[in-house]
Amino acid sequence: MFHHSKELQYEVRVEEPDPEFAKMLQQAIGGVEGEMRVALQYMFQAFAVPKKKHQFRTMLMETAAEELGHIEMLATAVAKNLEGASEKDRDRAREDPIIATMMDSGQPRQALSAGLHAMPVDSNGVPFSGNYVVASGNMAADMYANVMAESTGRLLATRLWEMTDDPGMKDMLSYLIARDTMHQNQWRVVLEECFEEPMPIPGSFPQEEENQKYNYAFMSTFCGESEDPEQPWTQGESPDGKGEFSFLSEQPGGGKPDLEKVIEEMYNEVN
Repeated sequence: MFHHSKELQYEVRVEEPDPEFAKMLQQAIGGVEGEMRVALQYMFQAFAVPKKKHQFRTMLMETAAEELGHIEMLATAVAKNLEGASEKDRDRAREDPIIATMMDSGQPRQALSAGLHAMPVDSNGVPFSGNYVVASGNMAADMYANVMAESTGRLLATRLWEMTDDPGMKDMLSYLIARDTMHQNQWRVVLEECFEEPMPIPGSFPQEEENQKYNYAFMSTFCGESEDPEQPWTQGESPDGKGEFSFLSEQPGGGKPDLEKVIEEMYNEVN
């Protein structure tokens, strides 16, 4: 169950409306690094948490709901940048020929389809895809995915922070960057404190069933023999503490990829 408040999670101020920056902000809404991704990612991960692990479900759902609030903030920022921009502001942005091209061909749908408001798309106008969402059902795997999602999200927010001189936009982005810092640490705590052996994933697979010659070997794909570069990933103990890294100078090889037959029903004739 969700409850909605009329108040934004954090104040959104735009002192100098900028239609170009509104387009950039769309990446933080519907892009692969955006808030729609993490909101749905944490929500669907929570749906898969069993009853006995209810504390993780609660944490995931709390964070998912927080990310929904971030979408609302960013959508408000997009609208304020678009609706508040004067004709003079829009003409000034067009003085740069590259920006003018972007404005002319980048997202006319912000006006035509959304009436100068935000849309569930990225900065190129590509619709948000559910394929961005990682919810594997394996909590350890999902936590690694969450750290990555928050890392790229924080990277995007810092880049946006550098792209604007508007004090209100910098203030909003400073808040979002801070929350990304918290969430990165939050997911790392789950990994480090709640899983005795988080690697390799899944931990329930019997590791003795792996090919023991290759499970901790860095494999060179150069043609011919090559020397061990003597790097941390080619020698020494592996991070999971279950093996020793080694170096293989060549791939094992396994015959030619010749197909025995063509499936007739697929009409895959090779003429």
